[in-house]
Amino acid sequence: MVATLEIGLRATSGAASPQFCAGFFVSTPQLAFPSKTRRKYWRKRFLYRSLYATSWTQNNCLRSCEHEKVNHRSQFFSCQCQRAEDTSGIANSDAKGSWYTTQIPGDLNGQKFTTNGSPYRSRGSAVEDEAWRLLQDSMVYYCGTPVGTIAAKDPSDSSSNVLNYDQVFIRDFIPSGMAFLLKGEYEIVRNFILHTLQLQSWEKTMDCHSPGQGLMPASFKVRTVPLDGDDSATEEVLDPDFGEAAIGRVAPVDSVFCITINSEVLSMLLVFAGLWWIILLRAYGKCSGDLSVQERIDVQTGIKMILKLCLADGFDMFPTLLVTDGSCMIDRRMGIHGHPLEIQAYNFQALFYSALLCAREMLAPEDGSADLIRALNNRLIALSFHIREYYWVDKRKLNEIYRYKTEEYSYDAVNKFNIYPDQISPWLVEWMPDKGGYFIGNLQPAHMDFRFFSLGNLWSIVSSLTTTHQAHAILDLVEAKWSDLVANMPFKICYPALDGQEWRIITGSDPKNTPWSYHNGGSWPTLLWQLTVACIKMDRPEIAARAIEVAEKRLALDKWPEYYDTKQARFIGKQARLYQTWSIAGFLVAKLLLEKPDAARNIWNDEDAEIVNALNIFPRGKRGRKALKKTYII
Repeated sequence: MVATLEIGLRATSGAASPQFCAGFFVSTPQLAFPSKTRRKYWRKRFLYRSLYATSWTQNNCLRSCEHEKVNHRSQFFSCQCQRAEDTSGIANSDAKGSWYTTQIPGDLNGQKFTTNGSPYRSRGSAVEDEAWRLLQDSMVYYCGTPVGTIAAKDPSDSSSNVLNYDQVFIRDFIPSGMAFLLKGEYEIVRNFILHTLQLQSWEKTMDCHSPGQGLMPASFKVRTVPLDGDDSATEEVLDPDFGEAAIGRVAPVDSVFCITINSEVLSMLLVFAGLWWIILLRAYGKCSGDLSVQERIDVQTGIKMILKLCLADGFDMFPTLLVTDGSCMIDRRMGIHGHPLEIQAYNFQALFYSALLCAREMLAPEDGSADLIRALNNRLIALSFHIREYYWVDKRKLNEIYRYKTEEYSYDAVNKFNIYPDQISPWLVEWMPDKGGYFIGNLQPAHMDFRFFSLGNLWSIVSSLTTTHQAHAILDLVEAKWSDLVANMPFKICYPALDGQEWRIITGSDPKNTPWSYHNGGSWPTLLWQLTVACIKMDRPEIAARAIEVAEKRLALDKWPEYYDTKQARFIGKQARLYQTWSIAGFLVAKLLLEKPDAARNIWNDEDAEIVNALNIFPRGKRGRKALKKTYII
């Protein structure tokens, strides 16, 4: 059964053809290209607005867009019920504004999923049925179509206690989007991709400073506001958050870190969300077979803007991304400055690596992309070597570090980062199994953070940042240390927790991140889906199945909390939100992948043959200065 949605696009007789907005790719050609004059235009803040009118009918509505000034620095498209994916139909409409009809799936894989919120079909166990119902209840609609899922929908929360959990977070939607894709429900993911792309060009200003182009918001909210000039009518607007209202004015981690650019360290609300957006875009194309979205000019431009921010040249000598202390969504210090593998549950270097691979796969070959692709390839090779060579630790490597000499000054030094053997924590000597290993949490001169960060290691497997041996060793470690990393609820966000004097100094006695709570060793159910993808990729699904069995016993009974506290994950987190959407979606994705393991191929990155070949010839011996090809007289 296919539901037909007739979209009326009719121009006023004798007037100029109207412009219909759907991202940057509109009927006016010049708005689709990133010229210098258009970049100035894109910096202007615009609102994509949908007018609720009494003329709405179930399958037919008149849609039009017009430019309108909001204030001295804001400009927006006013969009009456315009769907983001209708761009191609708009672009193909004639100059007089003909009627356009598009087909919207009403029966996908027999699930009877529609955009008007019709119930899901029963899918399996009672826990799964409840999860699907809750995921549907969390869906957010804009102009009558689904555009995302809110972070949490706890009915016991008062309106004053909601904070920003009623917003659609880019990062939080990823497991939701994966769940929809695996069930063949593609529309919500497509809408999410295109609407967040529209918000990429929103004007972002904090205390008179505007960060660079390409920035994705951490989250957005659909707000209903009075219509200008008519107090009796209302309209919907998309209101993004780039960190302007965040606690401590630190944006959520999925879009903030600091990198060195030129002679300054600029605090940039950068593209962590954008990196997830790239990964979801690729997954959408692979699952749906619809490559037209990633081929659109505005989408290609969005990918390039994100990459240019990530690949910007700076003073840093390392290919890993640089993070300053406090660049965390929890607006407090957690000892993750420098070049961390991840930023407290949000994989960082591995996500960066994965997004670069996905972007390279989707970028259209053209003359304008040659330099960007070249820089991308160089960064992939350097990043892969750096992480595999210097972040890896197992029993053999630990013994090597234990015997390090210090203060070496030479090109062929063994202890390149001048690590002092006394930095090896006593807990690690006892904790490291004979079989297994992992990527450490952080590496910088004279400092190694030996904590095990779960998501950074799991996504390193998913993205093929690890070697095959390293990937299996990480899973060996998970099995060997099951009582520490899983216990009563998967999965421990990091191990061990900061405590005692270390906790007081590093976190400033943070009352929310007490030992074995929240981001200091708490257990997060949403990590189930990343664990499942990693296990399926390495042909070890029994590990994921065992973890899912543990989670399924408690999640529904505990009302799907955000995280769990205590060393064995016995208690619901003291400040954890209930009915957390990504806990629900993470469980569903894990269950779906176990049922259809071949679908995991649409999520992971295969090891790149060119990178493997380059690493095989990468110099690992004596490093000296390269001879100059020319002699210069100064």
